[in-house]
Amino acid sequence: MSLNHTTKQEIAIHWFRRDLRLTDNAALSAATNSGLKVLPIFIFDPHILDELSRDDSRVSFIYNELQKIDSNLQKVGSSLKIYHGKPIDIWRKIVDEFHVKKVFFNNDYEPYASERDKEITQFLSSQNIELQTFKDQVIFEKSEITKPNGLPYTVFTPFMKKWKEMFLSGIHDQDFEVKMSAFLQKNYPFQKLEDIGFKESTIKVKPFNLNQLDDYSELRNLPAEDGTSYLSPHLRFGTVSIRNLMRMIGNRHESFRNELIWREFFMQILYHFPHVANENFKPQYNGIQWRNNAEEFERWCTGQTGFPIVDAGMRQLVSTGYMHNRVRMIVASFLTKDLLIDWRWGEAFFAKHLLDFDLASNNGNWQWAAGTGCDATPYFRVFNPDEQTKRFDPNLTYTRKWVTEMDEFSYPKPMVDHKFARNRALETYKKGILKM
Repeated sequence: MSLNHTTKQEIAIHWFRRDLRLTDNAALSAATNSGLKVLPIFIFDPHILDELSRDDSRVSFIYNELQKIDSNLQKVGSSLKIYHGKPIDIWRKIVDEFHVKKVFFNNDYEPYASERDKEITQFLSSQNIELQTFKDQVIFEKSEITKPNGLPYTVFTPFMKKWKEMFLSGIHDQDFEVKMSAFLQKNYPFQKLEDIGFKESTIKVKPFNLNQLDDYSELRNLPAEDGTSYLSPHLRFGTVSIRNLMRMIGNRHESFRNELIWREFFMQILYHFPHVANENFKPQYNGIQWRNNAEEFERWCTGQTGFPIVDAGMRQLVSTGYMHNRVRMIVASFLTKDLLIDWRWGEAFFAKHLLDFDLASNNGNWQWAAGTGCDATPYFRVFNPDEQTKRFDPNLTYTRKWVTEMDEFSYPKPMVDHKFARNRALETYKKGILKM
C-alpha cells in the first residue's frame, strides 16, 4: 500500500457490473450508507470485449447506460470513473491511487465472473480492504432455494413452487435506497467509445414495455403480434431492478412471472453445475454423434434453410439482436434435431448476436431444446417447422416480414426432408445415449 495514504481521503468504491442503475441497487445502497464518500467505477474488461465485433450492440448499450449514470452523478457534483483493462490490474492501480477503505459490488454467478471475483477478493484482502458483496440481480440466489435435503433442484416445477412459497413470505421485498449526497465530489472525464476500440452500433436495445402483460399468456407464442416486453436485455445488464419489477407485476401475470423464475432456475443450475457451460448437463448424452456439417450450419446462420419460419427467425436475430421466444425454440430444434448439429454451435451463434445474451439462460434453453439439459424436452420431441408455422404464424405475417422472397424461385428448396431428418435424429439419439 502506498505510504502517502495517510494524507488521502478514505473512500468506498462501488464497482458497477450487471447493475447499471442508481436506484434500488443493493451494493450501491450499502456503499452510500457506509459513512464514506463513494467513488463509482466501471471496468471495460478486454477478456470479454476481445471476443466481440467492434460495433457490438451490447457494448453500445452498456456505454449509453453508463453515460446516463454519469450525467445523473454530474447533477450532484460527482462522476463515474471508467477504466479499461484486466480487472486485477485495474484494482492494483485503484488501490495505488486512492485510500480505499471499503469496496462494494453485487454478485455475479457466471464461471468467469466467479474466478475474476475470487482473484479480486484475495487481492483486496491482502491490502486489508473490506469487501462487501450483495445479491442484486435475482430474488433468490445460490443455495437459498434447495430441496429439503439441501441439494439444488434440477427440475423446474418443484423449484418454481418453492420459489413462489418463499416469495410470498415477503422477506425478500426490500427497497435499497441510494443516498446521492454520498458520492465523491470529483469530475472525471468520460471516455469515448472509440477509446476502448468500439463504435456505436446501428442495432439498438428497445425500451422495455410492460403494457402488454395483460395479454401476455395469449400473445407470447405469436411472433407476429410483437407481444413481448423487450425486458430481457434490461434485466441482463441491470438497468431495471428485479425487485422493482416484481413489485410492478404483483401477483397478476402468472405466466410472465414464471418466465422470470425460469431465469433464476437456470442461474442456479449454472452456479451449482458450472460444467454445463461447456458440457451436457446429462452425461449420458455425451455419446451422441453430431453430424456438425459446416455448410449446413452456415445455411442455418444466414437464414437459407428453405424452411421459412426458421429463416425468418435467423434473419430477425442477425438484423435486430432479437428473436421471438417461440421461434427460438423452433430454430434450436431444427439445428439440433433436423440437422444434428451440436447445440454448442447454436449456443455460440446466439451468444454472438442476442442483445439479451445471458450465459445461464442461453445455455439452459439450448440444452432444453437438444434434450441434453436438466428438465429438458424429451429427445424424441422434434418440432415440425410447418406445423409450428400453422399454429403460431397462420397468416405468415411474421414469416413474410423476414422472408420476403419465399414465393420466388430464388428462395431455396427445403435443405432436408423433415420426416427423414426426424427419424435420423431419433435413431442417432437412441444409439448415442449411454447407459449410466
